[in-house]
Amino acid sequence: MPIPGNQTASFLRKRFREVGLKPAIKHGQNFLIDRNLQNLIVDSAELSDNDVVVEVGTGTGALTALMAERAGAVVSFEIDDRLHQLAQEELFDIENITLVRQDVLKNKNNFDPNVMAAVRQRIEEKPGRRLKLVANLPYNIATPVISNLLLTEIVPVSMTVTIQKELADRINAKPSSKDYGALSVWIQSQCQTELVRVMAPSVFWPRPKVTSAIIRITLDEQLRSRIPDLRVFHQFVRSLFLHRRKFLRGVLQAALKSAAARRGRKPSAGRQRVWLSRFDSLPSVPHETERPTANVQLPTPK
Repeated sequence: MPIPGNQTASFLRKRFREVGLKPAIKHGQNFLIDRNLQNLIVDSAELSDNDVVVEVGTGTGALTALMAERAGAVVSFEIDDRLHQLAQEELFDIENITLVRQDVLKNKNNFDPNVMAAVRQRIEEKPGRRLKLVANLPYNIATPVISNLLLTEIVPVSMTVTIQKELADRINAKPSSKDYGALSVWIQSQCQTELVRVMAPSVFWPRPKVTSAIIRITLDEQLRSRIPDLRVFHQFVRSLFLHRRKFLRGVLQAALKSAAARRGRKPSAGRQRVWLSRFDSLPSVPHETERPTANVQLPTPK
């Protein structure tokens, strides 16, 4: 009874009973049971034979099997040993799938080295291959997975993922909106973002208590190339928004005065508003203390 073509709520309940499984809340296990939405995720990822897909959360292997039909290879990670064994039983004969029983995160700020090692092995099998993240991400690790992938040695050209809508709104937020924050700046400074579809709880089993969304994040090399030290910039943006209520005014004033001095002019009051389109001078502040000659220009996003 193969799962990949039959992932409905009734089928999964029956299959889980047969093998003695229950969805684990601690791992954020909510299985997408709408085949049309599974296809939409794969279609939105625009997979080809040159793509190596990294999937975080194999689950029962339904999305994994769909992606394997179009991608050059799929490297899928599952933290739950029981689900990993189940997926192995269902997908064992698909040669371009690598299943790994692994927590992808070493800690909240870093991927486990084994993840990139497994990905690199598949990428090096054929010249011209590139990495893409495509996954129904567990809610509890979605933010560190998306954010930290932009700091790995092999950066994905795109990320097409199902996440909590609240997180999608933060990633896609406009300057001065309530959802605008460090994650918005970090991702939009390097990528183009698109909200593909909002998803009701009813398309999952078990049903989550929140609304979900499919979001596509596409790397923009031109934007990314204007940030000379990504780790310094990442830490700067996180610190800036972490302390914004207490220290933001002072940080902004210092940054704007420094930028104005370099340009030989006086800072204006209007420049003290926090807009992403005017963020271009601020990242130079941490660089000036660590590398006096560095000057980061954060580009204006879409």
